[in-house]
Amino acid sequence: MDATDLRVAMIDALARRGLIARHGDDVECPATIYGQPAWRGIAPGHEPQALMDSTTRQRDLVVSAHATPAAPPDLCAAWVERAFSRLGLGYVTGHAAALYHDWCHDTDTHDLLVGMIVATPSHPYSNAGRSWGHVGLYIGDRSVMHSVDGRVRTVPLELWLSTYGVMAEPRWGWLGGISLA
Repeated sequence: MDATDLRVAMIDALARRGLIARHGDDVECPATIYGQPAWRGIAPGHEPQALMDSTTRQRDLVVSAHATPAAPPDLCAAWVERAFSRLGLGYVTGHAAALYHDWCHDTDTHDLLVGMIVATPSHPYSNAGRSWGHVGLYIGDRSVMHSVDGRVRTVPLELWLSTYGVMAEPRWGWLGGISLA
């Protein structure tokens, strides 16, 4: 499925859930009922870092993420924190919204580097999501890994940003302020 197909499917899914604003919406990219764009594409010239352009330390984190078992439902931040701690980087704790506010300050996908956390402070898909948000790990090549519903999943970056960016703008940064680049 290419980006256009993903965009159409995402907008249709949001519409079925009643999350698309109907008054004066843009057919190509309508707004959600929370005033956020329904699709968060990557503009030309703003591509995030590719895995092969990353440092050894960044790639080690991706390997660690693949080896880290899923967290129980509603504990996405615990999964990210465990993937980082396996590298001996210490243990930074907090729910997804706290990680978002403390460590995620970038919004330009050109600044998104392998190993950065990608977070949102809230989303409408569960009570925990409304209160605590969601967080994942950018693993390069326009993909995000995250623990959701007790499973680790890898999804296209644009889909993750659009899915979890329904209520608030997703942001990214280094967990604990520790750059792996």
